[in-house]
Amino acid sequence: MANERLTGPELDEAALYYHRSPRPGKLEIRATKPLGNQRDLALAYSPGVAAPCLAIRDDPANAALYTGRGNLVAVVTNGTAVLGLGAIGPLAAKPVMEGKAVLFKKFAGIDVFDIEVDETAIERVVDVVAALEPTFGGINLEDFKAPECFEIETRLRERMKIPVFHDDQHGTAIIVAAAIVNGMELAGKKLEDIKIVTSGAGAAAIACLNLMVSLGVKRENIWVTDIDGVVYKGRPTLMDRWKEVYAQETDKRALVEVIGGADVFLGLSVGGILKPEMLLQMAEKPLVMALANPNPEISPELAIATRPDAMICTGRSDYPNQVNNVLCFPYIFRGALDVGATQINEEMKQAAVKAIAALAKEEPPERASQTYAGEADSFGPNYLIPPPLDQRLILRIAPAVARAAMESGVAMAPITDFDAYQDRLNRFVFRSGLTMKPVIAAAKKEAKRVVLADGEDERVLRAAQVILEDGIAKPILIGRPAVVETRLKRFGLKIRPGRDFEIINPEDDPRYRDYVDLYLDKVARKGVTPDAARTIVRTNATVIGALSVVRGDADALITGLEGRFIRHIEHLRGIIGFAPGATDYFALSLLISNRGPLFLTDTYVTPDPNPEELAQMTMMAAAEIRRFGITPRAALLSASNFGSREGVSGAKMRDALAILREKVPDLEVDGEMHGDAALSLLDRSRVMPKSTLKGEANLLVFPDLDAANITLSVLKISTDALHVGPILIGPAKAVHMITPSVTSRGVVNMTAIAAMTAVDK
Repeated sequence: MANERLTGPELDEAALYYHRSPRPGKLEIRATKPLGNQRDLALAYSPGVAAPCLAIRDDPANAALYTGRGNLVAVVTNGTAVLGLGAIGPLAAKPVMEGKAVLFKKFAGIDVFDIEVDETAIERVVDVVAALEPTFGGINLEDFKAPECFEIETRLRERMKIPVFHDDQHGTAIIVAAAIVNGMELAGKKLEDIKIVTSGAGAAAIACLNLMVSLGVKRENIWVTDIDGVVYKGRPTLMDRWKEVYAQETDKRALVEVIGGADVFLGLSVGGILKPEMLLQMAEKPLVMALANPNPEISPELAIATRPDAMICTGRSDYPNQVNNVLCFPYIFRGALDVGATQINEEMKQAAVKAIAALAKEEPPERASQTYAGEADSFGPNYLIPPPLDQRLILRIAPAVARAAMESGVAMAPITDFDAYQDRLNRFVFRSGLTMKPVIAAAKKEAKRVVLADGEDERVLRAAQVILEDGIAKPILIGRPAVVETRLKRFGLKIRPGRDFEIINPEDDPRYRDYVDLYLDKVARKGVTPDAARTIVRTNATVIGALSVVRGDADALITGLEGRFIRHIEHLRGIIGFAPGATDYFALSLLISNRGPLFLTDTYVTPDPNPEELAQMTMMAAAEIRRFGITPRAALLSASNFGSREGVSGAKMRDALAILREKVPDLEVDGEMHGDAALSLLDRSRVMPKSTLKGEANLLVFPDLDAANITLSVLKISTDALHVGPILIGPAKAVHMITPSVTSRGVVNMTAIAAMTAVDK
């Protein structure tokens, strides 16, 4: 199941549900300035808005200072070549354009309006898009069919003074070029000597070849084939001026006739067209780029079986070397917008190629090295290009593109301090909502067995399918098999108990007597009789799950969906016990918002912790945060701001700070302080210029449970943050809790954390 993907009706239903719930579509518009009173309204609109209008009239460059134009891109289509769907029209293409918009926002922080144009005539399309120049800082053309797309982009680039980028062409070309550069280096071949043969001659293929020529490949060494066979001089059918550039003087007419001796096969056509006998004719250590989706021109398994020396790239996420445009387009636009580039030129594209190729050779950091679970994580045949979710892509590509724009003379607002720019990009990485990525990657390394106690709940069942498909863990569900089976069918889920996952039937499990005996060993002297033990082990899913972990039948447990939180904790304390150095459990909650990750403790367990408990929970929370690849910065919160008032909480937090400074002198921590001082370096410096907390705190430690839980609840709703947790810290085993408000996504996230904890333990 780990490498399977949804197909057919299951994929369709899941996609429709995703797009309609909890509200239709994937985008919304939010204000970036307050509109809370009459003064705000006067500044935002009339009469205050006149001032920036006049400033822009006097100097158009001021638009980047006073409007969002400098960070706004249009994703434009006419729906004539949508994904693998063809000419479905502009309205039907809107979900794809919204999808592209959220990728821009997620990976590079770029705002997007999707523009669907109901027009196919080249002149009309050009006129419509060119007229939008005052609104946007850049234009991303998407899903225009060839050869019209070439003409549309060329004319728009001539008319507009902002970047115009047809991603289907150039995004694909940049990633393909990076893979070829690295593949040929591994093969010990020079670009000027290699032979490239293509299957497919559409926009992407021609753009790939154009870019490779600019990097040193010779035109005479490029052979192009399409649905009519070899592109040759004088061919009367399916020719245009862009394809004509690669027409060869030859009497060969089919792919099989020109594949011999090829160093690179570039497939952007249809599945199965590259036959094993053709692959055998290719040169030593060939690079096979079988990019047709979902079925490659040759399957990687067949290619390797035929030519063990071959290097393989596909467009699929379940194989190494995935050629995915998200590897580059957000970051190319990021770099271009950040210097006010008037275009994305050849120098900028080459800079992106080199940055991507170089990143594949870097030693990955601890968590980034786990992005491909079970696959190569260092430069080699199975790691020619970085994976699409590598957080370092923006840190390498955007600065490289920005520098190239400046050096080639198309940057209207050059960056003067690249160290500050790099720091800004670094901060974005941790505010981009990718906080869970290294956790999921770590979990996928070993796919631990995780018990999901509430196995009959719809959210848990939906989560189990995602967990299996993504290879995050091996779920074990507690539930009645007939109920689970019925609900899986009702919800249209394809996984089945016994085939895809194990199930613990509380009404009839062969381990029942062993579980009862183990439970009595743990709690017999805590008021539990044998009769009560037998009943509890039949009816309490938390107890069953905890016993399975202690017995070694599972590696981790997720529980808590039903019933009182503190009652679950009591069961876990009695069965699981405590980790070395821990005297109790504490709850750490993670909120992921546009500000980035924020951890809060103790949000669920300890009503009134003493200084020793506060210090203990802070140290354990800091260790947990480091598992996310994040450096903890802790603020001990109180109604007192560095001694501003007397009170119990202030004194308690000061004592906790003293303990922390003695036990973990390297931890960045300070207190007692107000919440605004914790989250604002400016506010903190006004009252405590010499604070030992240097940046914004990412770990808030509260003086009591009331303060922590109320703050968590308010922030979760008011900031629309994603809540991950509560993450239990202190148990001897990898056991974690969920709450009744959790979503299926929340179950997936907590399962990943539980699996990561199990790996680390």
